[in-house]
Amino acid sequence: MKKIKLFLFSLFLGSVAVGCNSDADDLGLQFFENNEAQGEQAAYDLVAYNVNNNDVVRSDSYSLRKATLGIFSENQFGMQKSEYVTQVRLSKYAPDFGTNPEVDSVVLEIKPEYDATTKAVTTTNVTHEGQAAKQTLTKYETIKYGNPAATMNIVVHEITTDLGSVGTEILSNSTVATSGVPLGTKAFSGDIYAVSINKNSDNTALLTREAGVRIKLDEIYFQTKIANKSGATELSNESNFINYFKGIKVSVQGSDGYLINFVPDQVTMTMYYTHGAPSDRKTESYSFNLASPNVHFSQISYNRSTIFNNVMAGIDRTNGDPLLYMQGMGGPGAGIKIPENAIEALKTLRRDRRATIVSAKIRLYTDTLVWNNSYTKPDNFLVKKEGETDFITDLKTMLYNNSFKLVTAYATNANPSYYDVNITKTVKDIVEQGQEAKDIILNIGSYLTNYNGALVSEDYNTNVYSPNRAVFVGTNSVSQYRPRLLVTYIVK
Repeated sequence: MKKIKLFLFSLFLGSVAVGCNSDADDLGLQFFENNEAQGEQAAYDLVAYNVNNNDVVRSDSYSLRKATLGIFSENQFGMQKSEYVTQVRLSKYAPDFGTNPEVDSVVLEIKPEYDATTKAVTTTNVTHEGQAAKQTLTKYETIKYGNPAATMNIVVHEITTDLGSVGTEILSNSTVATSGVPLGTKAFSGDIYAVSINKNSDNTALLTREAGVRIKLDEIYFQTKIANKSGATELSNESNFINYFKGIKVSVQGSDGYLINFVPDQVTMTMYYTHGAPSDRKTESYSFNLASPNVHFSQISYNRSTIFNNVMAGIDRTNGDPLLYMQGMGGPGAGIKIPENAIEALKTLRRDRRATIVSAKIRLYTDTLVWNNSYTKPDNFLVKKEGETDFITDLKTMLYNNSFKLVTAYATNANPSYYDVNITKTVKDIVEQGQEAKDIILNIGSYLTNYNGALVSEDYNTNVYSPNRAVFVGTNSVSQYRPRLLVTYIVK
């Protein structure tokens, strides 16, 4: 065991903070009155095993603050593909498109997350609607997970499956039928552009568009489906329209590329058309509603590698697995068991030496052999006790402590990276209160909050749109990077 010094100092309302190289939290320190106490550390091996989530996660708008789109393949986990499905509503029902409406174009626009540091600006002189103007194109690179050099073809289809109503649970392995013929396609290399056009004479803005991917859709389809239906019952109310036009699916073609994230409520679809007498045509636009009143979900599919399938088929909950495969978007997680001998050793310390635990954390390392690559590593985990649906006790206890972190990620740009999972309260309850030592289940993701900043529930999280994955060192008695429980305690 390694001895360390813990220097304690009093704060307001009698609370206590700790400064030491073990990042101990303040649980248990309030029992000591003196200003200096002797602290010790102990490390215990853990049983770590894979948890097969069957590649399924809830993926409807309940937790879909962001959606994913794309396809990516690598040797360890195999292929992962994500498509986006959404209903479409009219922005105004019983629309009047005027006399003899003719659709000029229809554009679907998606705004992927991008890296603002990649900004590149190009300015040219143009003529816009008969006026001399200056056009500014600002290029950004989207944030990609996978093979950033790939070009993917984005494809848009009409769906023929009824998506139901908002609030209905939809799982990521759900599928929808399409009408067959694509409404539009676009080759996408990962660059997106913001556009501004300003009049030369007085710098008046003539056009402004945020950075996004604009996909041209079939104007003949919308001429028949929408413009020619002006005054028809199909467009008269929300219920009729959703039954008439059930929605769209956005997917990609290809076998390898990358995954991108975007906000569903920022997806737009606009129809540009003219109407009126031949001698007096007027130009108009009509915006469809693709935002949160609509049902939408991520349709996620996999073609797993032989390596992955063998790992999932051979999970050993009793002795542990040598490698842990963890992946977001419904992929596998990890189970951590605190062995009985470790619990008994801590109980003996408490009984014989009057030891009080002030910090307990699980430490996990990424593997440096099969996962030595440049893919962005996860920066957080979801943490719960096996079989429980509520937040883990540690998170509930320290909910309003701004200095508390349930999970801390270290050296995520290096190999290995490592992670500390703070389970101090959980371990104290086992050792000091005799509570059952349930396994700890880890999955990739972060917890979401509501608009008031409060945590909602254990299953309200980012897992569904976290493309990250990594292979971690599991139960391996000869590896210096094997999972361990690191405990700091004070002997009075």
